[in-house]
Amino acid sequence: MSSKILEMKNITKSFPGVKALSNVQLDLHHSEVLALIGENGAGKSTLMKILTGIYQKDEGTIVFDGKEIAPSNTKEAQELGINIIHQELNLMPDLTVAENIFIGREPRDRLNFFLKNHELNRKAEELFEKLNIQLNPRAKISSLTVAKQQMVEIAKALSFNAKVLIMDEPTAALTGKEINALFDIINWLKNEGVSIIYISHRMEELKQIADRITVMRDGEYIDTLPTNGTQIRQVVSLMVGREIKIQQKVSDPNQFTETILEVNNLKNKHVKDVSFELKKGEILGFAGLVGAGRTETARAIFGADPSSGSIKINGKKVSIKQPVDAVAHGIGYLSEDRKSFGLMLEMTVKENIVISTLDKYSVASFVKPAGISHDAKRYTKQLKVKTPSINQKVNLLSGGNQQKIVIAKWLLKNCDILIFDEPTRGIDVGAKQEIYDLLEVLADEGKSIIMISSELPEILRLSDRIVVMNEGRVTGELLSKDANQEKIMELATKHV
Repeated sequence: MSSKILEMKNITKSFPGVKALSNVQLDLHHSEVLALIGENGAGKSTLMKILTGIYQKDEGTIVFDGKEIAPSNTKEAQELGINIIHQELNLMPDLTVAENIFIGREPRDRLNFFLKNHELNRKAEELFEKLNIQLNPRAKISSLTVAKQQMVEIAKALSFNAKVLIMDEPTAALTGKEINALFDIINWLKNEGVSIIYISHRMEELKQIADRITVMRDGEYIDTLPTNGTQIRQVVSLMVGREIKIQQKVSDPNQFTETILEVNNLKNKHVKDVSFELKKGEILGFAGLVGAGRTETARAIFGADPSSGSIKINGKKVSIKQPVDAVAHGIGYLSEDRKSFGLMLEMTVKENIVISTLDKYSVASFVKPAGISHDAKRYTKQLKVKTPSINQKVNLLSGGNQQKIVIAKWLLKNCDILIFDEPTRGIDVGAKQEIYDLLEVLADEGKSIIMISSELPEILRLSDRIVVMNEGRVTGELLSKDANQEKIMELATKHV
C-alpha cells in the first residue's frame, strides 16, 4: 500500500482575468498533519476548493486512496471521505448540536416523516464519546462558544467517516487553553488514521502540530519541508519571497502633544469604568486576553453598544449613541469580523469603497459614476489592492485585500480617528507587513489610531503606547520603550 493517501499533480485553475493556480502539486501521507501555508492569494483556498468539489480543476490529476477522482460537489467529496472545516464555521445557530451534525441524514420513522430525536441524540453522544469531547447534543449552536462550535464541525466531519480532514485557520478565534484542546483532538485523529491538511498563518503552531509544511506563493507550488529541522524564518522567506523582520517600536512620547480623543468612565455590561486618551498621530495599542473587553470598549466608543460615560473629541464633549454619530464625528471602526460587519461580499470593490460616502457623488439625486470610479481606482492603487479591476466582487479577493478595501472606505470618508480591531486576523505575514506599513503611514499623516490585537509581537511592533485590559477594566498602561511581552502578560492577568 502507498504511504500517500492523496496526491494532487499539476493542478491548474483560472478565473476571468486571474490564473489562480499553475501546475500545483500536493501530497498527503496516511495519519499525517500537513501544514499548507502561503500568503493570502497564494492559492491555498482555491486548491482546497478543488479537492472538496467546490471548484473543478482546468488541468491536472487528483489521486485519492489509490484512485483518480474529480469530485463535482462537496457531497461527492464527503462520500469519498474528504471533509473541510472552514474558517467561518458553517453551522445553523437555531438548530441543536445533533441536528447540525446529521442534517439531511437524520434517523426517521418508517414513513420517513417524523424525526427520531432520541436516536439522533444517541448517535451524537456516541460520536462525542469516541472523540472524548464534552458536548450536549441537545444544546443549540447559538449557546456554544466558538471553540465548542469548532468541535461540532469536527464531529460532523468525522460522522462522514472522514479519511482526510482540512482545517482552515482552526485556531483564529481560540484561546490558548482551547488551542491545546484542539491539538489533543488532532493528535487523536492522527492515531485513528485520519490525515489532516492544516491551513494556518500562525507560524508558531507549525512546530507543535505539523509533520511537514507545504508552501505556496502566487498560485504556484514552492516547496515541501519536514517540520523538524526547519526554521520558521526559512518558511516565511519561502512564503513571501523575501525576509520579514519584525522589530519592537520605540517612540518618543514627547512627540505626541495634542489630545484628539478622551474617554472617561466608559461603562456597560462588558466594560467597567474605562478611561484613556488618544493623541494626534499616535498608534495606541490595546492588549489583553480573549474576553478582556477590548472589542467591547471599541464598540462602545463607536456607538454600536449602549454605554455610559463621557467622550471628548478635540476637547469637546460629544454624544455618540449609534455608529452614524461616531462617523459624523470622524471616527471609523474596522471590525475584527470584516466579512460580517465591514464588507458587502457580493458587491464590487468599487461599491464597497464608496458605500459610506455616496452623498459625495450625488447631485440633485443623480449619482456621478465617473467620480466613484476615479476615487475607487485611486484608493486601490494607493493601498496596493490586488484585484483584476474595481468591478471585481469582494468575496473573490484574499483576506488581506479585503481588509485594505475596508481601510479604503474609511480613508475616503476622511476619518481622523481609526479603530482597527484585530487588523491582521486571518492574514498572512506578507500582507501583515503591508498593513503595518499602512498604519504607520496613516499615523505619520496625522491620523490617530487605536489598534486592538491579540498578537503581542504585533502590539510591540506598532504601538507608541499600550493600554492593557482584563475583565473589562484597564489594568495598566505602558510606553513603547518600557514594554515587553512579560510586562503586558502580567497586566493582562492582573485583577483590579
